Amino acid sequence: MITQIAQAVGIKTDQVQNVLELLAADATIPFISRYRKEKTGGLDEVQITQIRDLLQQITQFNERKATVKKSLEDQGLLTAELLKTLEKIDNKTDLEDFYLPYKPKRKTKASVAIENGLEPLAKMIMSQSNSNIEHSAQRFINKNIANAEDALQGARDIIAEWINEDAQIRRRLRLLMKREGEIISKLVKGKETEGERFQMYFDYREKLKFAASHRVLAMFRGENEGFLRLKIEADPENSVELIGSQYIKNGSTTSRHIKLAINDAYKRLLQPSLQNEFKSELKEKADAESIQIFAKNLKELLLSAPLKNKRVMAIDPGFRTGCKVVCLNENGDLLHNETIFPHPPQKETKQASHKITSLADAYKIEIIAIGNGTAGKETEFFIRGLMFKKVIKAIMVNESGASVYSASAVAREEFPQYDVTVRGAVSIGRRLIDPLSELVKIDPKSIGVGQYQHDVDQTKLSQSLDEVVMSCVNAVGTDINTAGKQLLSYISGIGPTLAENIVQFRKTNGNFANRKQLLQVPRLGPKAFEQSAGFLRIHGGDHPLDSSAVHPESYALVQTIANKTGLKIDELIGNQKVLDSLNLENFVTDKIGLPTLQDIKKELLKPGLDPRKEFDNWEFDPNINKPQDLKPGMKLKGIVTNITAFGAFVDIGVHQDGLVHKSNMADKFVQDPNEIVVVGQRVTVTVLEVDLVRKRIQLSMR
Repeated sequence: MITQIAQAVGIKTDQVQNVLELLAADATIPFISRYRKEKTGGLDEVQITQIRDLLQQITQFNERKATVKKSLEDQGLLTAELLKTLEKIDNKTDLEDFYLPYKPKRKTKASVAIENGLEPLAKMIMSQSNSNIEHSAQRFINKNIANAEDALQGARDIIAEWINEDAQIRRRLRLLMKREGEIISKLVKGKETEGERFQMYFDYREKLKFAASHRVLAMFRGENEGFLRLKIEADPENSVELIGSQYIKNGSTTSRHIKLAINDAYKRLLQPSLQNEFKSELKEKADAESIQIFAKNLKELLLSAPLKNKRVMAIDPGFRTGCKVVCLNENGDLLHNETIFPHPPQKETKQASHKITSLADAYKIEIIAIGNGTAGKETEFFIRGLMFKKVIKAIMVNESGASVYSASAVAREEFPQYDVTVRGAVSIGRRLIDPLSELVKIDPKSIGVGQYQHDVDQTKLSQSLDEVVMSCVNAVGTDINTAGKQLLSYISGIGPTLAENIVQFRKTNGNFANRKQLLQVPRLGPKAFEQSAGFLRIHGGDHPLDSSAVHPESYALVQTIANKTGLKIDELIGNQKVLDSLNLENFVTDKIGLPTLQDIKKELLKPGLDPRKEFDNWEFDPNINKPQDLKPGMKLKGIVTNITAFGAFVDIGVHQDGLVHKSNMADKFVQDPNEIVVVGQRVTVTVLEVDLVRKRIQLSMR
């Protein structure tokens, strides 16, 4: 197993062995990749995840193999020869083909024919040497077989099942399917109007090897909703001919019956079976690609640049119900909330203007965050027209999922005395202050950066997205004295229960003064401490390294380094001249090697450095507010909001994202849009086409 995994990942067996041992000891992937580099040989999170997933796949395969072996034993069929063949099988498809003839079946046409004594006749036909099979068939007439034709039909049913269970035939048909197979989509009669959104697939066919994940998922959705019928097959004539080439001998006297059996085997047994198999594979592949795209988009969004140490006014825009305004301090704490009505029907512009400028002055506001939903652009225009006592920037914020958060149990717990509109506005403002801390409170599927997320395997999707969130949270680290329990629950080794215990401990005992205090938290033992401590920060605490990513297990080593330099640890931190002069090899031990020492040096140079980008503000074109304002040829600034297999969606400030198809992303062939853009990226686009009726905007980055 270890050799298999090592070959698949392209690493050494001892690296795999060490990773498996760490995983078996409940070490998390972020912890292993960050603090156990000597053991893994510097493997990153992607490689460690691969090892874990391959282990799971191989384990499941071995369990299935054991089940097949036991079934054969229970049936008294396991010969030494079969066991030898079984042990050599190394993939699921070959295993199922091997097991098919021995698999306990319900009653079939072939089993009934065998019960009626027709197996010898089937063998006679297959020998292709009987010159008068019709005459020979008469010998098989009995109380259940009325005539020779019934006998021949039963024999053909047996032959059809033999052909279906022929592993070589199934292997050859799969190769044909991979080479020539197509996915064919047809409209369900009478569903033209109701299923209009699937019009592209009413009469559609495409080679399997070229079928993109987004088209596959669209067709499967159409089938699941009852608008489309899907079929997957290679050319039936070629398939039947392939089977015949293996079974029919030249000059065969019974070829007519074998041909009939071949046709029956293909249409009734092989084609449906292989279709289900390829449908499952196609869906699995499309799911994997879609989940991968979703995960990559989510990572970019979670690692969006924070706007640190700024007082923010956040506005959740609206027309009839008004704009909900909240004022937040540097930590995102709610200071004040208000509702203004600057837009129709009330249009209380003067009162709204006075209120905003007064609040900005009273709460020392530095930035105004405006949700990009309904009335967002109008609210931005209104805010930019106000006269403040100092320069205050207005920034549009993607509010996808804010309504989900505002109605959630998390939001009710945070703000029990406020309604959903206040909570939604707070979420918009906090997304600007620290996107990661706020977005972890929302189900990733509600953030709006996926592709057909409701159509893919939900278990795999949830696992993948949870791992992305965990990876991002641990890559950034968090302040244990300010982080909420949602953020803390994603820290390596913590989870929801310990996160709640940490918050309660903080409320009872005040802020943590050092990392060692974590061990006083109920149920937080040495293992959880080992896994989590390096990712938790304490600023202004007892120990200067507690605000860094240096793990407490390395504090003694840092003290040794400081002693060698004649400095205290806090004097060593940030001292580039001294740190650059160190020969790290002098500090290598049997447990700590150069990779960890290099990480420690990096942390000492810039302790607790946030890996996220610096915040970069920019503005949409103030003259373009709605799709009707767009004209082909216009060049506009935009921000990438979502990436799919077929292109990227870009917000250009008109309440409706435009699509840059991958054919319009660059002056070269683009296979994967992720190679060109990332979620949150600022881009310049050209308007190609505006379809107001179908609500579609086509853009180009070329």
